[in-house]
Amino acid sequence: MAEWVTGKVIEVEHWTENLFSLRLEAPIAPFTAGQFAKLALERDGERVQRAYSYVNAPSNNRLEFYLVAVPDGQLSPYLHRCQPGDEVLVTQEAAGFFVLEEVPDCDTLWMLATGTAIGPYLSILQEGRDLARFQHIVLVHAARYARDLSYLPLMQQLQQRYGDKLRLQTIVSRETAPGSLTGRVPALIASGELESAVGLPLDQTSHVMLCGNPQMVRDTQQLLKETRQMSKHLRRRPGHITSEHYW
Repeated sequence: MAEWVTGKVIEVEHWTENLFSLRLEAPIAPFTAGQFAKLALERDGERVQRAYSYVNAPSNNRLEFYLVAVPDGQLSPYLHRCQPGDEVLVTQEAAGFFVLEEVPDCDTLWMLATGTAIGPYLSILQEGRDLARFQHIVLVHAARYARDLSYLPLMQQLQQRYGDKLRLQTIVSRETAPGSLTGRVPALIASGELESAVGLPLDQTSHVMLCGNPQMVRDTQQLLKETRQMSKHLRRRPGHITSEHYW
């Protein structure tokens, strides 16, 4: 059974009417970049909880979560209305296997995310551990509109930090925007547009981390299996694809 600790809200940053970042201080146990915690509030005598990935590096004790306020959600609208000083429950121990130690060596590590699922990658890249074994890293953030690319400034800072090792590509699906590709992730892989924009091949010399909308994850996995002969990575059977769904 999960052990809970009390976190204190330090800041709530509202990116759009629905996208926001929640920053907390809480006495949690050490975690690994890419893992998630559960946040909870007591409502009507019931503890309502949901899982959210850490955005911050494990070495940063200001905890950060990137959320979308779902209008009829049981928890996110209430977290959206939090103010500094409010209390939020956090699981003391993080969970999840969407971490670099589960990823095999490869030439190019592709980090593909939709929406708020960019969080785990930002945690991994801010921490900066265990990245020397990849020649190239590609960070792809897909959203509906350019205004939803909340962490683009941080992504650009990370690119300056890593230089030629890290390549960035943003994607928007419902408009055209300078510097971004337009469309859905699977379609842009199928057409070759994503590889052309990045300047690197997406093939069996790569490993692909997929995080986000379950339909995107399913469609992209199927496409990579059928057209690139890439397979799901398992400890007992090494492959090329590691995935995590965001519901």
